[in-house]
Amino acid sequence: MRRITHLVVLAATAALAVGCGAEVETAPQGSPGAPTTVTNCAAPLTIDGVPNRVVTNDTGITEIMFALGLRERLVGYTSYPGKERDISSSPWRSDFEQTPALGDAFTREVIAAAAPDFVFAGWNYGFKESTGVTPDWVRGIGATPYQLTEACRQPGTTERGIMAPFDALYADLDNLGRIFGVERQSRELIDGYRAEVASANATAPAADRRARVFLFDSADPAPFTSGRTAAPDQIISEAGGTNIFHDIEDSWTSASWEVAAQRDPQVIVIVDYGAGPQNSVEAKIRQLESQPLMSQTTAVREKRYVSLPYAALVEGPRNPAAVTTLAAYLRSVGH
Repeated sequence: MRRITHLVVLAATAALAVGCGAEVETAPQGSPGAPTTVTNCAAPLTIDGVPNRVVTNDTGITEIMFALGLRERLVGYTSYPGKERDISSSPWRSDFEQTPALGDAFTREVIAAAAPDFVFAGWNYGFKESTGVTPDWVRGIGATPYQLTEACRQPGTTERGIMAPFDALYADLDNLGRIFGVERQSRELIDGYRAEVASANATAPAADRRARVFLFDSADPAPFTSGRTAAPDQIISEAGGTNIFHDIEDSWTSASWEVAAQRDPQVIVIVDYGAGPQNSVEAKIRQLESQPLMSQTTAVREKRYVSLPYAALVEGPRNPAAVTTLAAYLRSVGH
């Protein structure tokens, strides 16, 4: 009989210090520069000069700026309740500590008070019609809105994701490298990330031997998970598993317990974002084990859980390390 395995990984591998927050080139300060045009969410975006007052929302987005050596360009970031868990596990913890924290609310008032010339967020990563914080509103206060590519909306819908998740990460690194004049740093990051992902994937099993993996974020009451265009889908596939909701043509989205149980996951990846006791990893495990349908799945019966910080699972520079971590876990338990 297979040994029951219960492994909780509290942080994505921090060994990626090389090219991941260690030594970075610093963006030139105070140089207006010529206008730069990039493609963002399938549309041209022109920036007049190098932005000097950047506001970001969410830890993954903020870490993209830090990985590129752009901390000094930030006038502040917003995040969400429980962000301390992400920051304490971040390879860029010192950058967070040196950057103004603007609170947990990405609102018009907070953004306008920071007087930004560049706002980096994404749909459902700060941009929402319900709050009035949209790219059009950002343009209205005289700033440039840059949209997280993972969260770009599909044409004619509010569903998100227009390319493979890691392609989205690399597109943002390339675009921001050009916008801020740190092309060498962006290229080094992209090359390093591609190499790490390839290394983890090199030992992946054949397609018919891959573990079925369920990404569990939360449930209220339906489970919130990852479709094919969110970062966890490619993290899982590059690590050698199969996302049980790969067939959903959307990013982070709701599914159903019935379908999740029918697909019998063999491993469950739990998002750890520490926002209150009901969102602890332990609480989520109890929820899975008390859910009548999920309690009968292979992953729950054999207690095959692996947790990763929120910032490792949304688009950001911790994604390659998450592949390495998950790949090591999948190899250790087999299926």
